[in-house]
Amino acid sequence: MAVESIGSPQHAKIAPWNDPVIRGWVFQAVVVGLVGFLAWFLVTNTVENLARQKIASGYAYLSHEAGFEIGDSMISYSPANTYARAILVGMLNTLKVAGLGIIFATILGTLIGVGRLSPNWLLAKICEGYVEAFRNVPLLLWLFLFYKMISEAFPGPRQALNVLNALFLSNRGLYFPVPAADPIHPWMGLGLLAGIAGAVVLHRWGKQRQAATGKPFPSIWAGAALIVGLPILIWLAGGAPHHMSWPELKGFNFVGGTVIQPEFTALLLGLVLYTSAFIAEIVRSGILALNKGQSEAAAALGLSRAQAMRLVLLPQALRLIVPPMTSQYLNITKNSSLAIAIGYPDLVASVNVTINQTGQAIENVLIIMVAYLSVSLSISAFMNWYNKRIALRER
Repeated sequence: MAVESIGSPQHAKIAPWNDPVIRGWVFQAVVVGLVGFLAWFLVTNTVENLARQKIASGYAYLSHEAGFEIGDSMISYSPANTYARAILVGMLNTLKVAGLGIIFATILGTLIGVGRLSPNWLLAKICEGYVEAFRNVPLLLWLFLFYKMISEAFPGPRQALNVLNALFLSNRGLYFPVPAADPIHPWMGLGLLAGIAGAVVLHRWGKQRQAATGKPFPSIWAGAALIVGLPILIWLAGGAPHHMSWPELKGFNFVGGTVIQPEFTALLLGLVLYTSAFIAEIVRSGILALNKGQSEAAAALGLSRAQAMRLVLLPQALRLIVPPMTSQYLNITKNSSLAIAIGYPDLVASVNVTINQTGQAIENVLIIMVAYLSVSLSISAFMNWYNKRIALRER
């Protein structure tokens, strides 16, 4: 066995400035220091300029009375409430339209993407035309078009289209009856959540059972029965309250019931149709990336085209679809800020009114930035978790 000498290259002492580990830590420390110094300079300079101009700073204004109306609110709100509650209302409206947009765009985009691969020439060309039309026109133009069509296609409230004295459609929106508030409704909501949790557990058990025995279990129908059945059972146990709040024309508009406003409809329609065109291409490319032998093997097993797509192709394509799909979900959330162009009271609209009344633009812009950053990071974290969960694991 050869003995290495003390002066061999393996035992040569490395100078600190040549050590890649030390050098890496030094470079990172310098970058962090520069970023910290830049942040300190910007903050102190901004505070000094605000003080020089005698402009108030801080977030004390959030507890002051807002004094402005919000046309669409998921929670109780009046102009006597605070700016903090007005901003919360706008945030909830943003989350509502973004959440519904993600769900509907995913469903429609998947159907269009699969339709583009159909052997039916006419269906494939219709889906291709849909994708090219919506993907190559700016979203803002679609929002203007949909809002103009909805607001001008229907008459005013006094001449509203009446369906069985229950549904009233006008340029102010679609009014329809809803159940009057009752103490049993929160319990029904808990029943709905319990049904969703039960459906998830049932679906997992069904997959394990099928893997062990080869016998499929109708987990989709059983889960749907749980989700719908539990709230109905709670409603029946609570005495089946059936009092309704009906819309009635009083003055220049309807009161009672609830309304789907044209601004919300135009925004949701624009987000869904526009984003689904991109999702369709993601789904199509994910399926085409699979080996052709997968579809041939499914056909050899006697599976129909729909069964092969649902049981063989789409589950494998998900591993390719999920990462770019995350970007589209983030785009839906951020593009919802275009709601201000058609008058929908989202987060940006509420904060803009707050800026106009308080003059504290920096604080309010920071609120918008933090809100969108938090929602985007939450969506990314969930999608990353789901992507890891469906990833192939080496044995």
